[in-house]
Amino acid sequence: MQRVDVKLEDDLTGGPADETVEFGVDGRAYEIDLNARHAADFRRQLSRFLEHARLARPANRRSPARTPASRERSRQIRAWAEEHGFDISERGRLPREVIKLYETGQADTSGADRSARRNDGRRQAASARADTRPRRRAGRSPRRAGARDSK
Repeated sequence: MQRVDVKLEDDLTGGPADETVEFGVDGRAYEIDLNARHAADFRRQLSRFLEHARLARPANRRSPARTPASRERSRQIRAWAEEHGFDISERGRLPREVIKLYETGQADTSGADRSARRNDGRRQAASARADTRPRRRAGRSPRRAGARDSK
């Protein structure tokens, strides 16, 4: 059996250190090995700033939502869907049914055609609603129900 002794060296004086102090400034994290006296001095000098500071949550370091591999997979699914007669947009989220069919290798277009027709119907209904909305005349603001002129 092997025994490993770790001895810290004070980064200021080179003598023996008692602890590693971790801190951060300007978004960067640091650590320094210090003996007890230097660590207390470090904390004392920072205390006047810490009294006025607030705790910050660490920045959420997320990876990009889309990777080149996921973009390529989407291109492949769109190409496959086009070859099999699916009507999907060039951009945006792929329909779940199309992804499932692509993964299983089946080209049953009946369900996807239904969803494409359903989406087209929704778009047509939304544009029809927009055409029936009352339009405001230029230069006039709409009145609230029950509001009266104060003249």
